[in-house]
Amino acid sequence: MELALIRHGQTDWNLDERVQGRTDIPLNETGREQARTAAELIRADGADWDLILSSPLQRARETAEIIAEATAVPFGGVVDGLIEQNFGEGEGMVVAEFYDRWPNRDFPGGEHDDELGARGVRTLDEIVGAHPSGTRVLAVSHGSLIRGTIARLMRTPYKQVPRLDNTSISLFAHDEDWRVVTIGGVSVAEAIPTTV
Repeated sequence: MELALIRHGQTDWNLDERVQGRTDIPLNETGREQARTAAELIRADGADWDLILSSPLQRARETAEIIAEATAVPFGGVVDGLIEQNFGEGEGMVVAEFYDRWPNRDFPGGEHDDELGARGVRTLDEIVGAHPSGTRVLAVSHGSLIRGTIARLMRTPYKQVPRLDNTSISLFAHDEDWRVVTIGGVSVAEAIPTTV
């Protein structure tokens, strides 16, 4: 199976550099345009995708629906495990203030990075288990969930995985186990040079 995790399009909180977490912020018009552009790139790539899934949060679901309509890839619904990290007391804070307060990301009241990565991998496994072998899946999720999943699979610290642009695509392949193929559209070696 090949699975592409796509970060949702821009929201006003992204623009303001606020921690969104599970706060259900909608796409802004730039985010909708980014989703249309991502759809064009997916179409131009010529790869055959079987379905597109989404986090239950509206910014991810709308991104998925825009891509589905523009590419004619069927929308397969939401997967709860694709939801963003719960940042507890950090939700709504400006990102710089968040890292000033919790430079090690040990914010209270939320889901911590080790739990996040484990959930991300479990969710990928659930998607594999729910679809026939060889299915190719697009899934729209969130920056921290994608980074946490990559960190877990690569056994590297969360903060070593680069921040992902809105609507960037990270590709995963599954044979016996999961393998990270690209991170935000670039090779693993380019994204995390120390891994080579």
